[in-house]
Amino acid sequence: MTAKKISHVGIAVPNIDEYLSIFKDTLGFEFQGTEEVADQKVKVAFLKVGESRFELLEPTADDSPVKKYLDKNDNKPRFHHVAIEVDDLTASLEKAKSDGLQLIDETPRTGAGGAQIAFLHPKSTAGVLTELCQHHEDH
Repeated sequence: MTAKKISHVGIAVPNIDEYLSIFKDTLGFEFQGTEEVADQKVKVAFLKVGESRFELLEPTADDSPVKKYLDKNDNKPRFHHVAIEVDDLTASLEKAKSDGLQLIDETPRTGAGGAQIAFLHPKSTAGVLTELCQHHEDH
């Protein structure tokens, strides 16, 4: 697996509107819009900082994995995951699996912005939920 860069850092928040100004206005990150990812039951706000992004993740349903994560943390904003950009997501998943890492996603799926994504279980990545992603174009 060849990591190209940190694509983004995901921050779980109970309400995007309540926290957006901290990143956009106070920290000066460039707001790039929002998108709802229905199959992941999450609304995502994209904020560019340098060559990477922050993504604010707001659950859109009570059974959303992000909602469950927030519930475990008193419904307060928390670091959720780090995403690593790779050249070949399928090959990276195969390598991770052969190296003994526990995969949450055995095959790529479509995430925010049309990226192909897959998650590695935090039990095998030092407690950090890690997303591998492949974009059709660099972000």
